[in-house]
Amino acid sequence: MQHLTDATTEKGTLTREQLLSFPVADSVWKLLDHSRGIRNPRELAATLTVMSSPTGPYRDEDLQGGLLKYEYRAGSVNGDNTKLRRAYELGMPLILLKKIEPSVYVPIHPVYVVADVQDARYFLLALDEGIRLLSDPLNPSEDERRYVERITRERLHQPEFRGRVLRAYETRCAVCVLRHGRLLDAAHIVADHEVTGTPITANGLALCKLHHAAYDSDLLGISPDYQVHINSALLEETDGPMLRHGLQEMDGRELHVPHRASEKPDRDRLGYRFQKFLASA
Repeated sequence: MQHLTDATTEKGTLTREQLLSFPVADSVWKLLDHSRGIRNPRELAATLTVMSSPTGPYRDEDLQGGLLKYEYRAGSVNGDNTKLRRAYELGMPLILLKKIEPSVYVPIHPVYVVADVQDARYFLLALDEGIRLLSDPLNPSEDERRYVERITRERLHQPEFRGRVLRAYETRCAVCVLRHGRLLDAAHIVADHEVTGTPITANGLALCKLHHAAYDSDLLGISPDYQVHINSALLEETDGPMLRHGLQEMDGRELHVPHRASEKPDRDRLGYRFQKFLASA
């Protein structure tokens, strides 16, 4: 799992080819089965990875509270389901591979099986370790619900959101076009605690660490016509080369946006956020 974290730092995603031959120390592991959604290596007692695809034959369903309803593999209640049931019995962590495009996946880990509902033929997966420790993940208390809402925003939505946004922006900062993925964030246009702050690509911007911090601090604004604006007070300051080249020279620059219309920044959301920038300036 640590190797997966390291491997996704640059782009946030891995390809099918990478998952079929994934290096871990001195070994190479197959993290994705060629024809199944469950990877059960012979040398392990329990399932290693499960794959969820929005276009697959199974009706996997994200539930409120950081839970995923994961359907049994077709056939008997045993077969490929046996080792996933064993992961439940042993409390073993798994890796969830969420398919976001053909042959492109976002790894989410660790996830845990917290229920095995044989009558309805599905497993219930907790997408964060903290969620599996709740007394009843399906019916949390009010305090637990607030906790789950927070970790869902911060830990669960963010990996998939980052993977989708960096892929849409071709791993480039939308403001300065920096291409180093390790220095890039997926920034929300409308904050994720607001009603329209949903974790979709149209509410996201790929920004380097500097421009993300400046955007969140309303020192940098982006208007609905995709132009970059710098706070007027900053334009009047005199400082070192980072201020001059990193911020002041970005004023009036045209934003780098994705090619697909559906992935471009939503102009209404930009307008809403830009009003906050203007008020601050």
